[in-house]
Amino acid sequence: MSVRPHPLSLVIAALLATTACHRSDEAATTAPTAAPAPATTVGAVPTQAQADPQMQAVLDQLAKLGGKPVETLTAVEARKQPSPADAVKALLESQGKPTTPEAVAKVENRTFPGPGGAVPIRIYTPEGKGPMPVVLYIHGGGWVIADLDTYDASPRAIANAAKAIVVSTHYRQGPEHLFPAAHDDTLAAYEWLLKNAAKLGGDPKRIALVGESAGGNMAADIAIAARDKGLQAPLHQVLVYPVADKAMDSPSYLENANAKPLNKPMMEWFAKNYLGDPAKAADPRISLVDQPNLAGLPPATIILAQIDPLRSGGEKLAEKLQAAGVPVTVQRYDGVAHEFFGMGAVVDKAKQAQQLAGAELRKAFEAGAPASAATSMPAPATTVAPAKSN
Repeated sequence: MSVRPHPLSLVIAALLATTACHRSDEAATTAPTAAPAPATTVGAVPTQAQADPQMQAVLDQLAKLGGKPVETLTAVEARKQPSPADAVKALLESQGKPTTPEAVAKVENRTFPGPGGAVPIRIYTPEGKGPMPVVLYIHGGGWVIADLDTYDASPRAIANAAKAIVVSTHYRQGPEHLFPAAHDDTLAAYEWLLKNAAKLGGDPKRIALVGESAGGNMAADIAIAARDKGLQAPLHQVLVYPVADKAMDSPSYLENANAKPLNKPMMEWFAKNYLGDPAKAADPRISLVDQPNLAGLPPATIILAQIDPLRSGGEKLAEKLQAAGVPVTVQRYDGVAHEFFGMGAVVDKAKQAQQLAGAELRKAFEAGAPASAATSMPAPATTVAPAKSN
């Protein structure tokens, strides 16, 4: 992976290098991502970047499945619409390739007792001897749609790449269960995992978080809640295009207002169905960049897609975390869209992102100790260059 430091980042690095006191395994962490590639403009309005051929093939297949705009549907109707995962399967079929999921040693469906009743979880165990490290994975879907089946590919890939047991959790969804129901359920999943990791063949001292989209938002909130409640801290948090900012007028929202598979009208619909009251978008559990205190959190890996209204929010969160002394690694993948992470079967950049997540998790598990407020200081600020289009 090439490294292209931002000039400002180099200045910050020089200023902070003499005071950084991270463990040697944190010395290579990176800070806020490079600025997005310049967008073309029509007048003053930036236009959406072009998808690379592999990503475009998935988007074309998704369009062929004939789904209706989510924002025109009820939540019940929206949950029945074809998903990007369906598009990947259809694309594989059209190419004459097998559609069997990535293999792991064992998959088990269970439930745990959540605040509002039993919550479905799916446990993925890779090949190898235990006790293994453990990852709590939280799927996306705007807190309204999707489930463990929709997001089956990502936890499989993480289990193999991180060499860890992955517990994928569901949660109550809006509008039937409004904010903070989903947040409460996922925090409860983490607390349950702390108590039960050993029973799953895992190492209860080596637990990390991974979340996609709305799941990335909730993974970050769990890390904050663990700090504030005095729970065992996760060793690492991988936030994949997380919902991180209430603002919907950012550069990435302007560029990708009509993007697929996620756009501004859909985000407004998700907010309406989960939050109920639009004013609740300002709650720092939703707008992570407005958290008053981000210090003392575990190191973070933030994975972003260029063609995604959430990209700017993820970049801003990275800046806020790094300013608070949290080691942050950021990688933006150009030419791909929101939801690309689980598309490793057909999109090469998804495989790259999965391998990055796995490598960062393995590094954290090997280090075996979470960052703390007492030891956390700003990391040297270098920047990972965005992965370019094919």
